[in-house]
Amino acid sequence: MDELELTIPEGIVDSLPADSDDTKQDMGTAVAGWERELNAALTVEDETEAVSAVVDMIEHFQERWETYDEFIVELRAWGQSPIYAMAWRDLHAAVLQQVYDHEDLADRVDRERNARLLDDGIRPGGG
Repeated sequence: MDELELTIPEGIVDSLPADSDDTKQDMGTAVAGWERELNAALTVEDETEAVSAVVDMIEHFQERWETYDEFIVELRAWGQSPIYAMAWRDLHAAVLQQVYDHEDLADRVDRERNARLLDDGIRPGGG
């Protein structure tokens, strides 16, 4: 499979306050690390194992997205700015989209996720 190249969308960077250089650097470091981890998973010779590792990371990104999304509500309730939580939430969503946009991965990821649902005892079609 071809390697993934992850990027931080400009809109996310542009949404941050002007004095957010540390956050921008942290995001760059995080994305570079995720890219390394995903590409390392893709180098595993057993394709099933490789896709399973990618799905594990996707599930982690989704959990983090949900966590940041919850922070937004809490921060607003406390009268605080949620801009950083929104930026990190949106970054996780952007990375998820980039993984799904990878032409070699989308179908394989969907198959693995469906297989996991079946392994958990959930059957398609409501049965």
